Amino acid sequence: MTDPAPARGIRSGILAPAYLSTTVAIFALIAFNAFETMAVTTVMPTISRELDGASLYALAFAAPLASGVVGMVAAGTWSDRHGPAGSLVTSLLLFTAGVLAAGLAPSMGVLVAGRVVQGLGTGALIVSLYVVVGAVFPPRLQPSVFATFAAAWVLPSLFGPPVAAFVAAAFGWRWVFLGIVGLVALAALMLAPVVPSLRRTPDHDRATPRSRLGWASLAAVAVLAVELLGSRDAAVLAAAAGLVVVLAVRPLVPGGTLRVARGLPSVIGTRGAMSAAFFCGQAYIVLVLQERWGLSAAQAGLALTVVGVVWATMSQVQARVVDQVSHERAMLIGSSTLLAAALSLWLVVRLDGSALLAGAAFVLAGAGMGFGFTRTGPAMLGHSTESDRGFNSSALSIADSLGAALALACCGIGFAWAESTGRDPFLAVFGIAVVAALAAVVAASRTPTGQAVTERVTR
Repeated sequence: MTDPAPARGIRSGILAPAYLSTTVAIFALIAFNAFETMAVTTVMPTISRELDGASLYALAFAAPLASGVVGMVAAGTWSDRHGPAGSLVTSLLLFTAGVLAAGLAPSMGVLVAGRVVQGLGTGALIVSLYVVVGAVFPPRLQPSVFATFAAAWVLPSLFGPPVAAFVAAAFGWRWVFLGIVGLVALAALMLAPVVPSLRRTPDHDRATPRSRLGWASLAAVAVLAVELLGSRDAAVLAAAAGLVVVLAVRPLVPGGTLRVARGLPSVIGTRGAMSAAFFCGQAYIVLVLQERWGLSAAQAGLALTVVGVVWATMSQVQARVVDQVSHERAMLIGSSTLLAAALSLWLVVRLDGSALLAGAAFVLAGAGMGFGFTRTGPAMLGHSTESDRGFNSSALSIADSLGAALALACCGIGFAWAESTGRDPFLAVFGIAVVAALAAVVAASRTPTGQAVTERVTR
């Protein structure tokens, strides 16, 4: 689609008439997903205690990320052949079913199963939205669209944690899940006018091998096996499952991704490593603030609130300096900031610092993610054509989810090992975040190619 007008104020941007309905629908979809993430992260320690599910705590976070990989591959294939309309609708149905199952779960095991179904929907949704951005918006506007992804987290970040804490205290944690169903319905209504324009005639020349779906399923199962086996002292089997993850992910990403080849493979690698580092912190920040410093769920949830606002703010900053700071440079700055944050959080826990310092370190991680993580989307699209946009979008999201899921599985193993040996389990968890952040810096340093191929903004 051609750009309808040169940049001149907000009306010639993503809120111009040609893009308004799509922008609003994308914003709504990301916002309800953000609210679910913030709300569930806030109440998960409570859920774990009430369902006696401490052993499955990490798995409750890793499960939807792992199963999301299957949804991502399916959505990428569907979108390349038919357009993203069908995968968008299906993703909402799966997400709703998973949320209902989790909200009605009688045990932690059933809740994890519901989270698996929910993850299928979330994975399909994210890839579908990336394809929509590439198909509808010109390169000049894509950084701004991806900035709205982060902006959609602002209100959920501000109100999600305190609302979740209030609902859990007043009505029970189940209503945190069940209440999200209403948000899904609202987003679906806003999406309805956009869907017909996203359909296209089936293109059988773009068929993707069915084996990719099998590899995705294998990778998802193997990630979950890593945590389940590792936390039960089956180290050899857990290592074998980790090897299966590596083998299964190779057909799902561009060639050279696992060896961090320059260009697109390193963009994908940067995304995965940054996600791994950040979500180790997000999954455990509320728990450490409660267990180590005695904060309430509402007080600990403030860390999630502030980090969401900072992430969104830095995403807006990177969109404004897109002419001055290349995608490659932005990713390196963001990953370096994330590494500084992970090291700071580890040191605060190691030196028994204050809850305020721990929260501040996590907020710094949000700044790095907002500035660098947000640029991985436009960088990926700059390497893509219409024929492989779905595959590359899927690969980027797969790296995001599998990176976080595998890191969380390792966190569960590290946490259980540290507790059983009398060590500090939070040092183990945040140590894994440091390693992942260091990997992100290495990958980001390799994103430039000999010739600048990343899409630049055209005036």
